[in-house]
Amino acid sequence: MNEPARDRRLAYALARIGLGLNIALHGLVRLGHIGAFAASLRTEFAPTILPGPLVEIAGYGIVLAEACIGVLVLLAIRLRTALVGGTLLMMLLEFGTCLRQDWGAAGIQLIYLGFYAVLLATLEYSRRPPDDAAGPP
Repeated sequence: MNEPARDRRLAYALARIGLGLNIALHGLVRLGHIGAFAASLRTEFAPTILPGPLVEIAGYGIVLAEACIGVLVLLAIRLRTALVGGTLLMMLLEFGTCLRQDWGAAGIQLIYLGFYAVLLATLEYSRRPPDDAAGPP
């Protein structure tokens, strides 16, 4: 494998690991107080059109989804599915954040969404091509 290809694979792995670690920890650190987190969302979303019980249930799902998606991305397990799931999760979060009109958080979530999209678009750099297995000819 030539040097630029190795560098692209390394860059991809480091970006994937960084995103996976970030998202996994978003969920994992909240697991210990998942009920309080979900209840706090209910309060934050009270001024919106979303019903409180739905928001609270979504809070539980968000924590579990972040933990699962983050671990999958971090370990590169079912990576395409995890990246699509992460993108969809960010879109859900973006929807709620825009309803609350929290434009600062919405901008940060858009960056996460873009990061997922770039990793998905460059997924080819996460794997060794089959003809690499035998080494150079």
